[in-house]
Amino acid sequence: MEVPFRLAETPCFFPKNLLDQMSEYGKDLVRQLGGLEYRKESFKAIPEEFNVPRETPHPLFIQVDFGLVKDSAGNVQPKLVELQGFPSLYAYQAMLSQTYMEVFGLPSNLRYLLDGLDWESYKALLKRAVVGDHDPENVILMEIDPVHQKTRPDFLLTEKLLGIKTVGITEIKKVGSYLLYESDGKRIPIHRIYNRAIVDELVRKNLKLAFKFTDDLEVEWAGHPNWYFRMSKFSLPFLKHECVPKTWFLDRVEKVPSDLQKYVIKPLFSFAGLGVIINPTKEDLAQIAREKYSQYILQERMEFAPVIETPFGGTKAEVRVMYLWVDELRPVMTIIRMGRGAMMGVDHNKNMEWVGSSAGLWI
Repeated sequence: MEVPFRLAETPCFFPKNLLDQMSEYGKDLVRQLGGLEYRKESFKAIPEEFNVPRETPHPLFIQVDFGLVKDSAGNVQPKLVELQGFPSLYAYQAMLSQTYMEVFGLPSNLRYLLDGLDWESYKALLKRAVVGDHDPENVILMEIDPVHQKTRPDFLLTEKLLGIKTVGITEIKKVGSYLLYESDGKRIPIHRIYNRAIVDELVRKNLKLAFKFTDDLEVEWAGHPNWYFRMSKFSLPFLKHECVPKTWFLDRVEKVPSDLQKYVIKPLFSFAGLGVIINPTKEDLAQIAREKYSQYILQERMEFAPVIETPFGGTKAEVRVMYLWVDELRPVMTIIRMGRGAMMGVDHNKNMEWVGSSAGLWI
């Protein structure tokens, strides 16, 4: 299929020490959220109807997004944008990185994988994370409407790489405490779910499912759904680190800053930049119902530095460090988003060139 989002004309080349710095920062932030105190606090982030039993002690998939800014000395520094305890494009991004290298005939000593991984060891680690000890036939990638999702290229590549099926969430059947899907006229038991279903989309579409997330099911989760809520924008006000911009829950802001335009307002649980207000005004604030304030954060706005030179001038880059936590927390790869718009998502950089989805390469 054709990739339904914009690919940048170039991969991005990063110094290894900058990637290492971001990888370590991400680990530091995840460790901060590992204590009992945060565990207790973050229970309130999980909606009652989506509190899934048998929660794992830590997320299996973690994404930590950094913007690149320049300090007073002109040095590039990473600043946290957000973090997510949810999967990303683990199959597609590897293929994109390899394709950039092949198409442009780049030197063979360039790398895109992190933490000493090569292609074979990365595939083995990803298979352990997604499939575990199960027969791939009994493992599914679960999505809401997989055929029409922008991330479908990743689903198709995951199927090829791991031998699992992608199944729409409404196609799953329930018998007792077991889940099943149909393939070639056969009912096949589901033993493990690679969960890619975004809860706010599920709520928005008001879909009727054969099971409830609160059911005590005989199934393993590759990416337990509770971590979508626990490790999210909800986490940002709890983090203390040099890379973290000042962040507050909106309902805990005692006095609205007079320079409100230097901040950004973000809903706690939304995807792809939905509902984010940049350069907010008091009028924007008034549009949010008071009882909904607890569902938003107010965050100090960062000025991303245009660090990538292109024929259209300096372009900003947002770096997502992707982690897998099977035996230990390991950074595995990066996703790069290039942009010159107000935000980094492809929807905010329309009708531009040398922007979009890219890969991070290093020597």
